[in-house]
Amino acid sequence: MDLGGIIGNSLEYAKKLISDIGRLIILIVLDVIPIVNLIVCGYFAKVVRESPSSNEVPKLEGYGQMFVQGLKLAVVGILYMIIPMILILSGVAFAAMPWMMGNGYGYGYGLLTVGPLGIGLVIVGVVVAFFIAIVAAMGIVHMIKQNSFGKAFAFREIVKIIGRIGWGKYLAWIIVVFVLALIVGGIAAIPYVGWIISLIISPIFGVFVARSAALVYNEGVPGVTYPPPATTYGPPAPTMTSGMYCKFCGAAIPTDSSFCQNCGQKIK
Repeated sequence: MDLGGIIGNSLEYAKKLISDIGRLIILIVLDVIPIVNLIVCGYFAKVVRESPSSNEVPKLEGYGQMFVQGLKLAVVGILYMIIPMILILSGVAFAAMPWMMGNGYGYGYGLLTVGPLGIGLVIVGVVVAFFIAIVAAMGIVHMIKQNSFGKAFAFREIVKIIGRIGWGKYLAWIIVVFVLALIVGGIAAIPYVGWIISLIISPIFGVFVARSAALVYNEGVPGVTYPPPATTYGPPAPTMTSGMYCKFCGAAIPTDSSFCQNCGQKIK
């Protein structure tokens, strides 16, 4: 599936969330409550796990399991972003020093030395975060699909998956999601009603991202072949031969039977 098909499929899939207003309202309410909103993250993980095999948006059930899945996503995200966060927070602290010095001489000195250093650290932190996010996005999907926390950091496997997807296609997907995220975030800045619209859109956008991530992942991972049902060993089924019927009840009977299995009459 090309990128346009993935985006189109994901949009159509996300729109199905609107068909059940009750489910959407619950997701909106859960999403605004700190800690509890991990359940919503777990719901997005469920979308990833069930895509592309299912074209229906998952039901809201198993809240405890969704919370655990959401907690895993949060932990993975923090672990991936530790270095960028340190760089950005350090940069902000250094950049703020000129306003914290309290006198003209200190302000000027900080502005000429510490301030630019802080700005530089922030820029470096943002760039590092972007490149880490490229691997982290597919690492999170890999973890969900394989149901293994460690797979989130299986870097060789993740890079191979991205390679099979195609780096150009994968980066194009990252850029599309990033741009759409900026648009959704920008809606919140609309006076008076922006925050309400943003609350409504956020779960729908999250489902869209989860679905598209699963479809992109599917491009780089061979389809799963489920094992055949276990063979039940036992006596072979009786051999039936066309034309062998009980002369008493008319039921079909095995050729090697002496009695009718239907009426019990002796045949031979």
